[in-house]
Parts: sequence; structure tokens; C-alpha cells
Amino acid sequence: CIIFIPLNWGIESYKWQLITAPIEEVSFITASKSVYTGLCVGNLAPGRATEFLAKILFFKPSNRPTITLLHFANGMFQLAVTILFGLISIFVFYQEKISGENSAALWIGILCMLLLSVFTFFILKFQSIQKWIVKKFERSYGQHALPYKFNSKIISKLLVLAVLRYFVFTFQFVLVIKLFYTYSLTAEMIAGICIYFLLTTVLPMISVVEAAIRSAIALMIFSGSDISEIAIVLTAVILWILNIVVPSIIGYVIIVKEKFEISLFKK
Repeated sequence: CIIFIPLNWGIESYKWQLITAPIEEVSFITASKSVYTGLCVGNLAPGRATEFLAKILFFKPSNRPTITLLHFANGMFQLAVTILFGLISIFVFYQEKISGENSAALWIGILCMLLLSVFTFFILKFQSIQKWIVKKFERSYGQHALPYKFNSKIISKLLVLAVLRYFVFTFQFVLVIKLFYTYSLTAEMIAGICIYFLLTTVLPMISVVEAAIRSAIALMIFSGSDISEIAIVLTAVILWILNIVVPSIIGYVIIVKEKFEISLFKK
């Protein structure tokens, strides 16, 4: 699982390098620094809303409005893949559990469909949104931003990378839980892992209580299985430490060593 940390965030860094290349080409190392520092600063707000504030500092000030939009677009690709695998798992393996009076599952489904709709609209209308946002900052840097439009080629690459990254952190979950559970995991348990990532992705969390919330979600999902509650909680906490805490520490070290221009949209 430790070995998979650089693979997990390496794929994310390559996605970030790929999606920003038409606006500004940066090295893979620079893209990685941007991702790690963004993760670190993202812990300051619920749902990692402040993540972009650090990520855009590795790009030229004149490009930062568009880079900010691309940050959200990049996140939406991973979100879309997580939602799709989560919804498939719910309807294939957990149909009986969510039928009837369980309104929470219905609202989660509605939220997921709404997020997928926002993702589709954002990608299809990205150029129009970019023009509107950049216009707000034209006076700040006195330059016209390069136009950006998603084509089928880059969309396909980003989706493939998002799926690959999804398999990486799903496999991490399997590896950790096998430390405590000696029997073979069933298809329903694997589906439960997909639903776990769905819920931990769409539900905004505050970093100071994130481990507790992730543990509670894991306990709720695997409550009907024969995996012990201690094993479930430990798995959720270990994954949080490996994929959030450790990379955040790396991001903090990078922030300390880098000298940033704090004015985000200054020429």
C-alpha cells in the first residue's frame, strides 16, 4: 500500500500535467508539486475547497484563472468515474437494501445524477465558462487567456487515467482489509468498497474529523458482513493516513521550500 502512494498521486499528477498542457506546459515534477501542495492546503476547508489556491501557484499569473477552472474540471473526471462505479455497485449488489423506505439512498442517487449533469455541462460548455471567468480578471493581468476546449482525445485520456487511478486506491483498500480478514472477499464486499468511495467522495468532510466520518461510513456499508468492526475502522483510518495524511505532509514540505508569489492573479 505504501508503494501505491506515489502511483496513486503520480497518476493524478500526470492527469494534471495533461489537462493543463494546452494552457501552460509544466514538467511532471512541477505538476506533482502542484498536486501535493494542493492536497495539503485543501485540508483547510470542507470538501477540500481551498485546494486550487496552492495548485495554481505553480503556473504563470496570467494563466491562473483558466488553471483554476481546469482544477475543477480535472476533479470532475475522477468524481464521474467514482460515481459511475458506485452507482453500478449499488444497483447490482445492494438493490434489496436500498429499496422501499430507504430515502437516503434515493437522495444519494439524485445527488450523483446531479453531479454527473454538472460535469457534462461543465466540460461541454468549458470554453464559454472560461471566457466569462477570464473576462473578470482581464484588468488584473492585462492579457487574453488562451482558449481551451475539450476534445474527444483528451477526454478519453483523462477518463482512462481516472479509471486506472480508481483501481489503484480500490486495490489499496483490498490490501489493507486483507491484513485483518483472512477469508476471500466476495463480489458484494468489493461492491461495498466502491460504494464507500462513492460516499466519501460526494459527501463533503472537514479534515479534523475526516477519519471518524470515513470510519462511520465504512461501518455503515459493511455492517452486514462478517468483517469485524475493528478491522473496518482500522482499514478506513489506515487508508486515510496513507492517501491523505502522508501526501499532505509531503505537500507541506514543498510549501516550506518553495517561494511563491502570493498574489494569485497579479501580472
